[in-house]
Amino acid sequence: MTKSIRLENVKKSYEGETVLEDLSLTIPSGQFFALLGPSGCGKTTILRLLAGFEKVDSGKIFVGDEDITHAPINKRRINTVFQNYALFPHLNVYDNVAYGQRVKGLSPEIIEQRVLKILKTVHLEQHIYKSIYQLSGGQKQRVALARAVINQPDVLLLDEPLAALDLKLREKMLLELIDLQSTLATTFVYVTHDQFEALTVADQMAIMNHDGQIEQIGTPKEIYEFPVSSFVAKFVGTTNLMQGVIHSISAQEATIEIDHLGIFRVFVPEKKDSMIEGKSVFMSLRPEKILISKKSVDGFSNHVTGIVESIVYHGRSTQYNVRLGNDYLIHVFEQNEEHFAREVIDYANQVYLYWQKENAVLLER
Repeated sequence: MTKSIRLENVKKSYEGETVLEDLSLTIPSGQFFALLGPSGCGKTTILRLLAGFEKVDSGKIFVGDEDITHAPINKRRINTVFQNYALFPHLNVYDNVAYGQRVKGLSPEIIEQRVLKILKTVHLEQHIYKSIYQLSGGQKQRVALARAVINQPDVLLLDEPLAALDLKLREKMLLELIDLQSTLATTFVYVTHDQFEALTVADQMAIMNHDGQIEQIGTPKEIYEFPVSSFVAKFVGTTNLMQGVIHSISAQEATIEIDHLGIFRVFVPEKKDSMIEGKSVFMSLRPEKILISKKSVDGFSNHVTGIVESIVYHGRSTQYNVRLGNDYLIHVFEQNEEHFAREVIDYANQVYLYWQKENAVLLER
């Protein structure tokens, strides 16, 4: 049965250094939940507390309605998949996956039935009796997943499980993880510092800052499109962050004055009492939300002019780095569409940059 997870006012310190302070977090049942944050923010500590490898200094942990704060590891219906796979090198694929079932004392017939079923689920039915040394990195990771999920845990914890794989294999494994979670309908908690991985797999995600605090919880789209702080805006994806002051503000729109650039219109999804005229704020603008052109274009809420300082070709897109009048360097991503005629933009060209007010986000910090 799928279970939700709840941490209430959890505190954890190591040798007098606080890693988690009064942390509360709810992870919904049956979801693929990602914990994203910089190295050292406490992501793995949360996983270790859930698994029972570490004990909380204070606070409580619940799986469903059950308080597991002080439950031993073997009494928790939680399994973990590690970055280094942690497979038994002297056992073949079948025996690695069957190991936990044998420890439980199940009959060979039931074990075989379960092992063959789960190996088929992770697409390893052609490699059942291979040595671990004969497997690729992706295949080893599938063995680790199979060994974890064969126990039918209420929760599966994944601690940066794809970090050792190359980019193409990582992308392939991400899609397989999504399919596996959908098939099993188990609560997955995925820890990573890689924004691409988190945005790809997560139904919901929590962004942690350097102090071990949760900055924002939401769907990948909510967090990417509507970050609540400059930290989230910069950490999840790439953004242009410009500081200014509120020139005017109403229920759904503000104007921001930025030194030596002018006044810009920004959509305000939710006006707070603290948002007042004259307050220092940030405007976050994603590079792909900007239209770049050497021509004047009508119909946009905002525009600036600048000089192209450098161009970076990424294959799918081109990145233009444009120096503005206030000496700020703004980044613009443009999709490469070879089937359509486009103007050629080169180094040292003067360009116009356009964007709509709905694509700029007002941030108080």
